[in-house]
Amino acid sequence: MSDVSGTERRVVGAGVNPQPLIAGLLAAVVGYASTFALVLAALTAVGASASQAGSGLLAICVAVGILNIAVAWTTRKPVSFAWSTPGAAFLLTVGEPAGGYPAVVGAFLVAAALIVLSGLVRPLARAVAAIPAPIANAMLAGMLLTLCLAPFRAIEEAPAHALPILLAWALALRFTRRYAVPIAVLVTVIVLATTTQVPQGGVAIVWPMPIWIMPAFTLDAILRIALPLYIVTMASQNLPGLAVMKANGFDLKAAPLFILTGAASAATALFGGHTVNLAAITAAIAAGPEAHPDPGRRWAAPVAAGGTYIVFAAAASFAAAFIAASPPILIQAVAGLALLSSLGAALSGALVNEEARLPAILTFVATASGVTILGVGAPFWGLVGGLALMMVLRLGQRSKPELVGK
Repeated sequence: MSDVSGTERRVVGAGVNPQPLIAGLLAAVVGYASTFALVLAALTAVGASASQAGSGLLAICVAVGILNIAVAWTTRKPVSFAWSTPGAAFLLTVGEPAGGYPAVVGAFLVAAALIVLSGLVRPLARAVAAIPAPIANAMLAGMLLTLCLAPFRAIEEAPAHALPILLAWALALRFTRRYAVPIAVLVTVIVLATTTQVPQGGVAIVWPMPIWIMPAFTLDAILRIALPLYIVTMASQNLPGLAVMKANGFDLKAAPLFILTGAASAATALFGGHTVNLAAITAAIAAGPEAHPDPGRRWAAPVAAGGTYIVFAAAASFAAAFIAASPPILIQAVAGLALLSSLGAALSGALVNEEARLPAILTFVATASGVTILGVGAPFWGLVGGLALMMVLRLGQRSKPELVGK
C-alpha cells in the first residue's frame, strides 16, 4: 500500500513541477525548428508536391507526438522520439526515382518493414549494430557534406539574404548556443517573409490536410532509397538513441521500440512522411539532469514534447506552402547550418580510430561523390567500399605474424 502511495506522490510531483515540462517544450522546439525546413525540402527533392510534403510533415509530427506521450506515460521513462534528420539529409541527395513520389512512398514502407524486422529478428538488429562506428559516421558525414556547403553557396548566389542568416546564427552560437539554429530559422522566416510572395490560396491551406498516397514498389527506389534510409536511421538515430538513454541511466528493451517506430513509419509513409525513430540529440534534453534532478520524474518531459509536436502539426501545410514559394538555396542554407554540428560529430567519430581511418575516409569520399552505379546511390557504395577495405586491412594484419614465423 505504501509503495502505491509513493508512486502516486511521484506522479503528482511530476505533474506540478514545471522543470520537466519546460525541458520537453524546449526539446520539441529545438527539434522542430532546427529541421522542419530540412524535412520539407527533402520530401520535395524526391518528388513530393507542396501539399504532399505538408501532409508528410503533418503525419510525422502527429506520429512523433503520440509516441512520445504514449511510451513515456506507459513506461514512466523519458523515452523520446523524433523524425530521422540524417534520413532527410540523405533524401536531399538522392533525387527523384523512376516512378515518382509513389515509388518513394513504397521505399519508405520497405524501410519501415526493415525496422520492424529489426525488432522481430534479433540477428538483423545485431548486423546493423555490428557496422563499425567509424564507417557509419563516415557515411553520414558524406551525406551531410553537400548540404553543409549550402550556406556558402547561398552567400554567393544571394548575399543580401544569406549573410543576415549566417550572422544571426554565428552571434547566437556565441551567446546562446542551444538556440542558435532556431534563431537562424527565425531570421530566415523574416527574410523570406519580406522578400517572398506566397501563392494565392496559401492562407487557405493553413489547416493541414492529410493526403493518402498509394505506394508503388520499384527495385530502383528500394535500392536507392529504402536500404540506405534504413541503415542511416538505425545507425544514426535508433542505436545512438539507445546509447543516450543508457548514458543517462535508462536501460531500454530495443526490440519493442524498433517495432513501434517501424509501425509508425509505415503509417506516416502512406501520408507522405519518412521514418520515425528514437531521438538522439533531443533525447539528451528530456532524459538528462536538466529535465529533473530525479530520474524518476523525467518522463514528463517527453509527454510535454509530444503535446508540442501535435500543436506544431497544425502549421505543417502553411510551412510547406511558404517554403515551396521560397528560394531553395536559402532553405538549404538554414538546413546546412542546422546540420553543421552533426557533420562535426560524424567526422570526429569517423576519424577517431586510427586503424579504421582509411576505410572511413574511403566511405566518406565515395558517399560525398554522389555517384550512382547500377542504379544504386553513393551511400550504399561508400558503405560497401569502406567495409570491404576494412576487411582487407584486417586480413592483412592477421596474416603478417604467420609470414614472419615462416
